[in-house]
Amino acid sequence: MPPDRDALPLAHLRVMEAGSGVALAYAGKLFADFGATVVKLESPEGDALRRELPLVATGNGGAESALFAWLNTNKRSVTAPPAASGFDVLLEARPPGARDPEAPITALISWFGESGPYAGFAATDVTCRALAGVFTGTGPAEGPPSMLGGIAGAVLGGIAAFNAVTAALLSGAPRRLEVSIHEANVTVAEYQAAQGLTHPEVDRRHGVNRFAPTCPLGVYPCREGWLGVTVVTPAQFRAFCEMIGAPEVGRDPRFVMGIDRLRHVTELEALFVPRLADRSAAAWFEEALARRLPFAVVPDMATLLATPMHRARNAFGTVRIGDAAFEGPTLPQYLTRTPPRAGGTAPRLGAHDGMSLPPRPTPMPDRGTGLPLAGLRVVDLSMGWAGPLCTRQLADLGAEVVKVEARQYPDWWRGVDPREAFFTERQYEKDLRFGVLNRNKAGVTLDLSVPEGAALLKRLVRDADAVVENYAREVLPKLGLDYPALAAERPDLVMVSMPAFGGSGPWRDARAYGSTLEHASGLPSVSGQADWPPTTNQLAYGDPVGGLNAAAALLTALLHRARTGEGQHIDLAQVECMFPLVAPWIVAQSATGSPGPRFGNRHPTQVPHDCFPCAADGWIAVAVTDDAAWQGLCRAIGRPELAADPALSTAAGRRQREAALEAMLADWTRRRTADGAMAALQAEGVAAGALRWPTGLYHDPHLRARGFWQPIDRAFLGPHAQPSAPFREAGRGPYAVRRPAPTLGEDNAAVLGGQLGLSPAELARLEAAGIIGTEAVPVTARKTRAAVG
Repeated sequence: MPPDRDALPLAHLRVMEAGSGVALAYAGKLFADFGATVVKLESPEGDALRRELPLVATGNGGAESALFAWLNTNKRSVTAPPAASGFDVLLEARPPGARDPEAPITALISWFGESGPYAGFAATDVTCRALAGVFTGTGPAEGPPSMLGGIAGAVLGGIAAFNAVTAALLSGAPRRLEVSIHEANVTVAEYQAAQGLTHPEVDRRHGVNRFAPTCPLGVYPCREGWLGVTVVTPAQFRAFCEMIGAPEVGRDPRFVMGIDRLRHVTELEALFVPRLADRSAAAWFEEALARRLPFAVVPDMATLLATPMHRARNAFGTVRIGDAAFEGPTLPQYLTRTPPRAGGTAPRLGAHDGMSLPPRPTPMPDRGTGLPLAGLRVVDLSMGWAGPLCTRQLADLGAEVVKVEARQYPDWWRGVDPREAFFTERQYEKDLRFGVLNRNKAGVTLDLSVPEGAALLKRLVRDADAVVENYAREVLPKLGLDYPALAAERPDLVMVSMPAFGGSGPWRDARAYGSTLEHASGLPSVSGQADWPPTTNQLAYGDPVGGLNAAAALLTALLHRARTGEGQHIDLAQVECMFPLVAPWIVAQSATGSPGPRFGNRHPTQVPHDCFPCAADGWIAVAVTDDAAWQGLCRAIGRPELAADPALSTAAGRRQREAALEAMLADWTRRRTADGAMAALQAEGVAAGALRWPTGLYHDPHLRARGFWQPIDRAFLGPHAQPSAPFREAGRGPYAVRRPAPTLGEDNAAVLGGQLGLSPAELARLEAAGIIGTEAVPVTARKTRAAVG
């Protein structure tokens, strides 16, 4: 039974959505599917997305876009707005000259922000992600890079806008915000940008389904189906080798670390690929579950939609527009007390003209104009990328975040090297990835496996508003620290758990990395060239996507708590966070029976559309979005005769000569740098973006002009640059990086002493007992302690 709208967490909000674009629509969808009154302001001709393929029959001979319908469930459509002052939030994507008076909370959503050299650029999802460093590492070593189509970049921009607005709503103060879709997508490339400074292998293409710094990581054929494989730690590699019947390979000292295995990838794949072909992908996955290996069956769209576990979790809901009905992804933010609507009806153009708004409820208390989340306390029990990215967004917005680690098992992004020198040289303090993900947080150590450590965590939770954790599902219950136990300490607690496949169902104990989540989402089945295997698009796509979605879920639950006093548990299945990125193919499969062909770097309606080689080993993404852009391209490259050719005046005509046009454009780009070609094309209004390497983002002129990279200094790391949040107060610089990431246990005295009131003698006793401390315990010492204990 669908939830009562008034019981939904955002039912008290009134939101206007003005302009067009997927990022705007997805931000509005998050509000609408959680109950807000979202009014979509359209021109008399309707949003251009209404004409996006595939079209579905809506009745009376009409047809509209299935993707538009999914993006706009539960909204109202008007062609003349009610007074803007009647709204709590304005989501604004119109150009500056077309903007109306603003609401108390206004979010200006654009490809590149309101300032900087790219601010006026023509853009598409692909050219924006090219400039964000997302594509260069994917595809054949010799090129061209493989560029995933669809809406992935805009979805991340929409989530960023939603997070900024919900944080502003919690502050109770009027705010004018600026959201950059480009900067939201830089989040995806952060890992490689940080690692590439010390590990040059990360900033290279290694081939289809190959990524530094680990191996194997990709999709491999089985007797039936495809298996997504990710192996990171030495223990996982040994288990993988045992699983395929080659235990001696797992003991080979050449293959201890992932980067060493990558250097021998041809030798290793020659060993394990034939063995994987002996069994079905489903059989290998079942064994991987038992061995706790982060593997997944890679489904096609039909299989994904039919997966019993996803259906049991209502991961897909029915979307309606006119007479048409099909399925699309439900929002992944599963708030157990107040879940979002699963599906809904999208409005016909102007269906709500003349509507009146519901009465305005009592506004949130104004907590001042400082950082939006100032005064919010969060206990961070997460590790790696996804969980820490969630809490980093909260910390950037002003929340007081306390990161809890154990000396025996520190955050794995400090490193997973088991060798003794790693600990004696304190290499676990020298990984820039950890520094990037954990800035603006305090850090303490607690051994939660002993009663006194668990009791101290409970004391921290008593004063906390929220907890974020991404342990394996069974860990916290075994420690007596699951949601019921922590809610007993703080009844209105909001807690986010981030299992790979959700907290229920047959895969609830599956291990996963971000790549595993991408594999299981089916995205590789629609990526890459038609003759390639299913293609992994990024080293760990699911991690940043999961982190941004977790922040959205937590902020939604906090808004509900502010209105009702009710806390709740959030069961965030990270694989479901990937489904909105796959939505174009999911809705096409459901609506038409096929996801459509794999286009590789081409596009179903934009011609030409590809990745072209440039001088100095550069590449540029070019998207001719319409016939006017084709004329602009011809002017940019000095080919007026092509502009005058009537056979090329339409996309259908250009499709007939697509290969020849691509070769002609490649000849032009080869004689220019990527930035030079981009400038020439952009001057004529053609969407084009140089493909940045992740480390090249540090020198990107637009990011530098916007102050995106903030300098900071930290013990063991020294001076380094931190990326900013993808949103800011309009007209100001980015939210500040106020402190570097904590060293292990750096804030034990400040938090356990200052906040909990433990005396210096008590802290010393805890340190002597190994419950707290500032140095990681070597793997060998952990084993000794476990044997003694």
